[in-house]
Amino acid sequence: MAQMRESPLDFITGLARRYGDITRHRADGDTVYLLNRPEYAKHVLKDNGANYTKEGTPDDAMLRPLLGNGLLTSNGADWARQRHLTAPAFRPTAVRTFDTIVTDATTAMLERWRPSVASGAPVEVDEQLTALTLGILTHAILGADIDGIGEGFARAVDAVNRCIGHYVPDPDPDPADTARRFTDFGRARVFLNTVTRTLIASRRAGGSGGGAGGNLLDTMMSTDHLVSDEDLRDQVLTIVMAGHETTAKSLTWTLYLLDRHPEELAKVREEVDRVLGGRPPTAADLQDLPACRRAIQEAMRLYPPVWLISRRAAGPDTIGGYHVEPGTLVCVSQWVLHRHPDHWDAPDAYRPDRFDGAALPSHLYLPFGGGDRICVGQHFAMLEAVLVLATLLQSVRLELVEGFPVEPEALVTLRPKHGMTMIARPR
Repeated sequence: MAQMRESPLDFITGLARRYGDITRHRADGDTVYLLNRPEYAKHVLKDNGANYTKEGTPDDAMLRPLLGNGLLTSNGADWARQRHLTAPAFRPTAVRTFDTIVTDATTAMLERWRPSVASGAPVEVDEQLTALTLGILTHAILGADIDGIGEGFARAVDAVNRCIGHYVPDPDPDPADTARRFTDFGRARVFLNTVTRTLIASRRAGGSGGGAGGNLLDTMMSTDHLVSDEDLRDQVLTIVMAGHETTAKSLTWTLYLLDRHPEELAKVREEVDRVLGGRPPTAADLQDLPACRRAIQEAMRLYPPVWLISRRAAGPDTIGGYHVEPGTLVCVSQWVLHRHPDHWDAPDAYRPDRFDGAALPSHLYLPFGGGDRICVGQHFAMLEAVLVLATLLQSVRLELVEGFPVEPEALVTLRPKHGMTMIARPR
């Protein structure tokens, strides 16, 4: 399993190429199936989803030490209760009211970039977008302002990713490196817990608006729900961690791909200029910005923020003619599925127009997961990403620094291993 540790994307791609659309192998004492067809993914995530749990999966092992029993890690009745509580805050009608928060924050970031734009100094786009999406999420969903700690939060998230997203086989070939990662993780966890508990305490001290008309944190703290302090901590940290990191990565990869494909960038900029005429975008403009949306959708196909979904079989099953014993680990990789040559024309090419509205097979495209546990924040994420992209392209053109290495790294999310350093040119 050394290759899984060093190069997980190459490992799972190699399995699919050598053994086809369903592979069975042993890893660290587990029987593991890797499923590479949309109908298999649909079976596990939706049609027979009740037979497959996140409990005891690599996903669970990675996330639970930090997030506790939050929406990403809980199961059964706990998950259903948490989903019911959080879903109203992320309905399309609710997230459309956040458009000004998104555009104001992006405009403020551009203002901070002004000296770099004027001088041609490089911008660490990945870090900047992580801080941006963090601030937007906490303001919109939690009603909190975290100005001044966004960059520290981003560094803590990096430390968490390096530890919990890093596969360590048994025996560990580099115990010293693992020890360093866990030390960094411990510090990051203390920082993230402190920030989360401070957000909650601040909201308590200021008084909440209750469940009616308030934000999600108000709702969770209202007497109608009586969420404990520990539950609040788990839910708030889960929403913050899951809700900002994935969107930041989607935007980072989109900007990179548009720079590498000037003909696609030209389509998006033409649309932005024609539809907006220099004014800030609003939620009402989303239907008129399909090129922006497609540019992001195609980036999430090639570089899915979540690159692997794992479930454990609770009972026996049959998939693709293979018998699945209880306890078997079953995985679906968006990285593999999104590049399957049987389902995508020129699968490695960046072609946003493939998302022109034509129907795709169910569970072929899974940037937000699938089944009942599909990401609760998907509508917010797409609104945010489209509005940020349109606002950026009105003011600047982002160009990768010449010779800068770009390499995807599969940790908790799919990240650019070396960051994304770009020059922001004035339009």
